[in-house]
Amino acid sequence: MSSFTPHRSSRQAGPDGFPQVLRAQWARFRAARGRLLTMAASVLVTVSLGLLVAGGVRTTCVTGKGEGACPAPLVGPDGTAVQDKYYFVHQPLKGNGSLTARVSDLTGQIRLPDAVPGVRNIKQGVVPWAKVGLLVRPSLKQGTPYAAVMLTGDHGVRMQYNYTHDVAGGPHNGPQWLRLTRSGETVTGYESDDGRTWSEVGTVKLTGLPETVEIGLFATSPGALWDMAEAFAQATATFDQITLQGANGPWRRDDVGVALESDGRTPHHPGGVVESGDKLIVTGGGDIGPATVEGGVRADLMLIGAALGLILVLVVAVTFCTAEHRRGPIGGGPQAGPHPARLLAAQAVVVGAVAFVTGLVTSGVVIPVGLAMLRANQNPVQPISLGTELRVIVGYAALTAAAAVLALGLAALVKRAAVAIGLAIALVVVPDLLATAGLAPWLLMITPAAGFAITQSVPTFAHVDVVSSLIGGYYPLPPWAGLAVSWGYAALALGVATAVHRRPAVPFRHDTDVAS
Repeated sequence: MSSFTPHRSSRQAGPDGFPQVLRAQWARFRAARGRLLTMAASVLVTVSLGLLVAGGVRTTCVTGKGEGACPAPLVGPDGTAVQDKYYFVHQPLKGNGSLTARVSDLTGQIRLPDAVPGVRNIKQGVVPWAKVGLLVRPSLKQGTPYAAVMLTGDHGVRMQYNYTHDVAGGPHNGPQWLRLTRSGETVTGYESDDGRTWSEVGTVKLTGLPETVEIGLFATSPGALWDMAEAFAQATATFDQITLQGANGPWRRDDVGVALESDGRTPHHPGGVVESGDKLIVTGGGDIGPATVEGGVRADLMLIGAALGLILVLVVAVTFCTAEHRRGPIGGGPQAGPHPARLLAAQAVVVGAVAFVTGLVTSGVVIPVGLAMLRANQNPVQPISLGTELRVIVGYAALTAAAAVLALGLAALVKRAAVAIGLAIALVVVPDLLATAGLAPWLLMITPAAGFAITQSVPTFAHVDVVSSLIGGYYPLPPWAGLAVSWGYAALALGVATAVHRRPAVPFRHDTDVAS
């Protein structure tokens, strides 16, 4: 008669509930001193590079008093850093009233890269967000609330107010009638193709608007973008058919926010106005809107070394998984341990938690210390609320955890450390480095590197063109959407790895002949 006896593994099965597996994996992680030292090295790399940048920044500005420290960023009603530079032809308006005018022509000048070194290359034209139109505000003090209806270079008619708000009107780029009405604290913008039939563009309530305001015609233009820089641009608008109800005084002229050369007298790129019959030809440069670059150094730039620091985190996550494979099969065999899904989940919790703490220590040190160093060296720093700073700090920790879990899932799938590390770096690190250099920023929408958007400390505004680079503050996705993409990839990799290895463990048996 033939019978068999099961082979007993030398590894004690013991209880394999999730808490026990989790404790075992945590014990295994911290037992390897090399892993802990590598995570500490990740913190050191990112913090050192960030503080090196912060300590090396020296920003100077040329003002009417000569070259020196830059002034603090100008802030708008909600605390956002803003630009408020334009040419304004205006009158005081007491009480309610309206201003109507036709923009019959919009031209301008744009500086392009010099074709001949040292010879300015200026051409006729306007940038997409050149702005000309009608404006009302309580005073000429920069940073105060305002509302404006305008014709833009390439974005049609818009109603903008308080720097960060933008409402689209019609897609007009030719001659256009505009109207701005004031009733108490309510300002309404209108547009018309013929001056007879009017469409409302938008309405805004400017809380605290005084009885007497300044209302008039304005022109401004942000700079022309070259690759990784911005150059001079101006806009010139011809206004005619001008009707002002509620005031009838002389037009005043102000080049609001114009900078002076080092001699303290000469305006730098001044605007102006020319009267020609019933026409006013207004020229201006600058912008009225958020100062995403000009407003100072951003907090997220303190994490400029994050991609390099993450490489070490990815290596730890991968080797933690592949070391388990070297110990024995994850899904069965004589050395079968806990259920593969339970084992992978425990490893993901351990790796994710350690990575989260690593990222939290990193960002919790480099961001506040880096910003303090910038301010100590008299550099202008972008205003950042406590909520935004906490979101950047904790968000970077969550991104670090997502990257680690993704790397773990890849390692469980391919089972080869070198291949898994290469894949993780290609998916997380390389897209970030390319986007930082201004190359293929769209990768931050479709790869796990999208999570870097969570570190964005200055919002991306649709009505402000920026250089398509992380250095310029460009993130193609909102912060939480980007982080969701990263965690989606991590969950997918872990889920597929679990499904692949979800096989019941079959006891390995030896058959033994027994003489009857």
